[in-house]
Amino acid sequence: MAALAKLKGQPAPAGQPHPANDQGQNTEGSARALLRFITCGSVDDGKSTLIGRILYEAGAVFDDQLTALDSDSRKFGTQGAAPDFALLVDGLSAEREQGITIDVAYRYFSTDARSFIVADTPGHEQYTRNMATGASTADLAIILIDARKGLLPQTRRHSFIVSLVGVRHVVVAINKMDLVGYDEAVFKQIEQDYRKAVAGLGFASIDFVPVSARDGENVTSLSSLTPWYRGPALLPLLESVVVVAEAEVEAGFALPVQWVNRPDLDFRGFAGTVAQGRLRVGDAISALPSGRRSTITRILAPSGDVSQASAGQSVTVTFADEIDISRGDVIASLTHAPIVQQELRARLLWTGEAALREGGEFILKLATSTANAQIVRLHHSVDIESYAETPAQSLVMNGIGLATLKLDRPLAVLDYARSRELGGFILIDRLSNQTVAFGFVEIRTARDKARSVTEAGAAGRAILRLVGWRGAQERRAWLEAASWRLASGLFVFAAVALPTGQWALAAALGLGDIALRPLLKGLHARLWARKAPPALYDGAGI
Repeated sequence: MAALAKLKGQPAPAGQPHPANDQGQNTEGSARALLRFITCGSVDDGKSTLIGRILYEAGAVFDDQLTALDSDSRKFGTQGAAPDFALLVDGLSAEREQGITIDVAYRYFSTDARSFIVADTPGHEQYTRNMATGASTADLAIILIDARKGLLPQTRRHSFIVSLVGVRHVVVAINKMDLVGYDEAVFKQIEQDYRKAVAGLGFASIDFVPVSARDGENVTSLSSLTPWYRGPALLPLLESVVVVAEAEVEAGFALPVQWVNRPDLDFRGFAGTVAQGRLRVGDAISALPSGRRSTITRILAPSGDVSQASAGQSVTVTFADEIDISRGDVIASLTHAPIVQQELRARLLWTGEAALREGGEFILKLATSTANAQIVRLHHSVDIESYAETPAQSLVMNGIGLATLKLDRPLAVLDYARSRELGGFILIDRLSNQTVAFGFVEIRTARDKARSVTEAGAAGRAILRLVGWRGAQERRAWLEAASWRLASGLFVFAAVALPTGQWALAAALGLGDIALRPLLKGLHARLWARKAPPALYDGAGI
């Protein structure tokens, strides 16, 4: 422990780590707000090193771990004789051999001001799915950028993903400042480039901190090497971030049913974790998707009967009426309730090896529900460089796009912006049973449609009623039928005009074909419908 021994028992000036020991720095009973955050960015930006340094300086590394770190640093480290703090979180043998993060590593630590759960996520493009998994439960994201390289494609991709999964607070740690001489101009340029790149992603706050994770500069205390930086060090900044638990204050409540608790003949309860809002004894409820109604008579928490429960709590509820509810159903308030839909419009982060194409069939898991899903339309994909939406026929691995899915049964869903639990889902390949996509529900409300109609004007309203809304199935069907009629009319026109040279006659016949073909098709369908035998009708022969 030669390198680490020099650090033990010394004070912790700026840039130097605190001594680690087995005595916690926290006292029981102190109030701390839990913050879940992730580190993300491109390969070799120093994510694991930064977390290891924070854990060490926060006193969250025990003496036996320090002994192992000293040994592992000599065997796997990349810092010469100095300790390699990345090894505190990179535990897989493949990670240590390759010097990259593969799996998500979760660590818990606390300071006098706050408790933290941090997820170290991989930067390699092949493991983007692991990064998305870590981001799905985070309140804040630390996005690392190598000061020498600036913004990279994976930096942009991770920024888009954290915005997609609902993370609204971002701290950009511009790392390896020691390798650019702590140049203020480099820091300012990267800050400017990043703000410009993510201007449309909807982050509530973006803070920038110049750091050297390897040397501990600006990690827990301000460094004398960056006198031009006026903000707080990284850890004090994390301690001060205010995150509002939106699911808890959301109007209405929703409880996806995980299990029907039936221990004896006298008790039937419905257990699950409250997804949003607050429910109370006496509240009127609706069981979705069936729509059956009742009133809450009891709420049982692990400690016993309680009068109310809020988002994040696991409870069992009972009702005044015997109504049929099973796993996958959602117990919801009568107002601000989830919407029951059998067709979902959702953004997809595709993680499968094979490309996503229209017509693909998968298993969809949303909250406690499972359904069969088919991709009926892929609207567009997102260019990761510009975040522009471009038409697409498929999504390759790590591609992001908007799609419409049709389910084999209705599900209760919410817009992902309102609820991660009832707005987020995964798609599972039927054969391999692998997760191939993360989905984020987007609900187009009646108000959105009405606003579109108002803004469209009289001519626009007539067109919208005729061809349907943008992205709707009726618009696709209309466009498909119109293109087929136009192609058929052009064929008739060419077939008459080219051999005969009678352009007027050819034009008349072409227009006649466009007008008469749908009428003849409808008449043909009606004639066959009248002659259809009884065996073709639903229920015949049973």
